[in-house]
Amino acid sequence: MTTTLTKPQRQEKIARRERRPRSATQRRNWLGGLSGWLWLVVVAVPLYWTVITSLKDQSKYYAGNALAPSADSTLDNYRLVIESDFGQYFINSVVVAVGAVVPAITFSFMAAYAIVRGGSTRFLRVVNGLFLMGLAIPLQATIIPIYLIVIKLHLYDSLLALILPSIAFAIPLSVLVLANFIRDVPKELFDSMRVDGATEWTTLWRLAAPLTRPALITVTIYSALTIWNGFLLPLVLTQSPDKRTLPLAVWSLQGQFQVNVPAILAAVVLTTLPILVLYAFGRRQLLSGLTAGFGK
Repeated sequence: MTTTLTKPQRQEKIARRERRPRSATQRRNWLGGLSGWLWLVVVAVPLYWTVITSLKDQSKYYAGNALAPSADSTLDNYRLVIESDFGQYFINSVVVAVGAVVPAITFSFMAAYAIVRGGSTRFLRVVNGLFLMGLAIPLQATIIPIYLIVIKLHLYDSLLALILPSIAFAIPLSVLVLANFIRDVPKELFDSMRVDGATEWTTLWRLAAPLTRPALITVTIYSALTIWNGFLLPLVLTQSPDKRTLPLAVWSLQGQFQVNVPAILAAVVLTTLPILVLYAFGRRQLLSGLTAGFGK
């Protein structure tokens, strides 16, 4: 026989349930929290050392404690780096990153849409397989063929020689991530757009693009970060000092100032600042794209 509880009795029952001790699965994970704090220390200490060392004078770098901030911090190291054509290297890196990321993401988005919405034709399966094969080919394995192709095209020692291979290597992963996101868009939305008379081009930019914005921002930031930190392509495909990008410029500073560690770290800080700004603006979308894109 079922007993009907009054409202005060139900409230009392809920209160007693809430006062019960937590189960083992609801207790705090002290080991996980401690591991997280230890990992934070491991990551934060090198960053802290890099920043405080970049503010130290070269003559006092070896005299004191490496982890102690200097009593008389100076910006002379940053001034020295900026006067060493840092602006030209920064512009080169921006041109290469933007010139490679924009075409790569645009092409990848259209290719992913065609693969998902084009049906299971043999041609699209082959194209998708080629994109997936691109993930298995490292840059180091193709640097000699790329060098020979660039020489044949008379593009050696130019920024275009860095942009074209960067586009090719940014496409495979971008297509994979964007295709996974487009598959998660309900098919009924595409059908409703088609019923309303929208073309595939309109559906692509008016429906698929807004719904896959987290994935677009994710692959954009990831590709820009990879190209920004690229070292092998600028080292092999450029020669003139005015064609150097920031990673290659930091390497050249290491040769020019062999014992000036604060100046080298000042260049590292200036090189990292644009990445931090990009991450600060796209952090939420980046995390959303990573967790949703690879977790589905």
